[in-house]
Amino acid sequence: MKKIGGLMLCLVVVAVGAARAQGIPIPDDVKANVRARVDNGWSVGYVVGVVDAAGTRYFSYGTTTRSGGQPVTERTVYEIGSITKIFTAVALADMAIKGEVGLDDPVQRCLPSDSVHMPSRDGKEITLRLLSGQRSGLPRMPSNFTPPDMSNPYVGYSPSLMYQFLNGYALPRDPGASYEYSNLGVTLLGFALARRAGARSYEDLVLARVIRPLGLGDTRVTLTPELRARLAHGHAGEQEVANWDFDPMLGGAGALRSTAADLAKLLAAAMGLAHTPLDSAFRLTEAIEYDAGATMQIGLGWHVAGRDTAMIWWHNGGTGGYHSFIGFDPRRKVGVVVLSNSTQGGDDVGYHILNPAMPMMTVRVAIAMPAESLDAYVGTYQFAPTFGITIRRNGTGLEAQATGQGANPIYPSARDEFFFKVVEAQISFQRDSTGRVTRLVLHQGGRDLPAPRSP
Repeated sequence: MKKIGGLMLCLVVVAVGAARAQGIPIPDDVKANVRARVDNGWSVGYVVGVVDAAGTRYFSYGTTTRSGGQPVTERTVYEIGSITKIFTAVALADMAIKGEVGLDDPVQRCLPSDSVHMPSRDGKEITLRLLSGQRSGLPRMPSNFTPPDMSNPYVGYSPSLMYQFLNGYALPRDPGASYEYSNLGVTLLGFALARRAGARSYEDLVLARVIRPLGLGDTRVTLTPELRARLAHGHAGEQEVANWDFDPMLGGAGALRSTAADLAKLLAAAMGLAHTPLDSAFRLTEAIEYDAGATMQIGLGWHVAGRDTAMIWWHNGGTGGYHSFIGFDPRRKVGVVVLSNSTQGGDDVGYHILNPAMPMMTVRVAIAMPAESLDAYVGTYQFAPTFGITIRRNGTGLEAQATGQGANPIYPSARDEFFFKVVEAQISFQRDSTGRVTRLVLHQGGRDLPAPRSP
């Protein structure tokens, strides 16, 4: 920097020092965006927390149920889904540091050899490190995961079913060869660690190894009556939905419930702002292990976005009616937690706080349209021979269902223009000279993807 006057430099130093003393505020544009999401029905309630050396600040907006309930706060309990994987990773790191397991131990050592035989390939075995680093070669979900009740999908899946799948599975590639996100892999990791530690359940494992050492009083799988009274109700679109339950030993990928206040404590420990018995375990989880895509890397549990100096350690989570995000910038020592009691998430809010250059989702406002005019859009639109989107009526509105995926409502913002609330995506319908709708264009991720209407 050339010739900065002494007075100017002094003012800059004073301003920076004041900002650090007061802490980074939750930006006004974040508050406005969150209010708009709730006020326009995108979500029911949000809690946002920002953690730095000055402490934690929260912004909460909305309620625990769409019909009213209580205002949400940093002490409101949410399902946190896959953020549970961070707790599993810290438990692994703690056990490795204490010499109870080795990161490169084959997971078979932690399993009953008379009941299950882990798949391997070319003499290479799946290790604990590979399970946490999402390079095991196991699929996202086992093929025998066939829930009878999709509103509570994990409740009937048992260790014996997991054994059955593993005993018959052939790895498509060598363990460690490439990244593939696997809920099964981290479920197996939590199960294996609980067995090795002699824990009666996955919850007992993380209570002893992570939750109690960090002083997290409101993080549990099994809720006490007092915690259940503070539980936000989950929502998918307009509907309130059931909570998810897991086999006691198979919760390592997504069973935990927590609060913004507890997750802020976890972030403070992860950044070294609060010293705990798990300092070394956090450092071990945060060390980058593998590539996980063009701009993504992964440690143990943590995904790492960006490269060089602009890097964010993060994980998110989603269940049937909740979405969660935690992330931190270790260089600036700033962390963010965003919790929603809706499938509409807040990852973009978290990223925007950590890096204002990253935009937040535009909150679009639905307009009223005559119900009979919606019939013009009903049909199937093909992007490819084996992939398309079906548009159908859903009461007085429309819903879109992509091949192999669930149906989601779409909302009109103008004639022939619709948007999703569950993801940042829009649909434009196009008409021919007679006024008949003949194709749609899906706008998502900066791409415009046309699909002609099937006859």
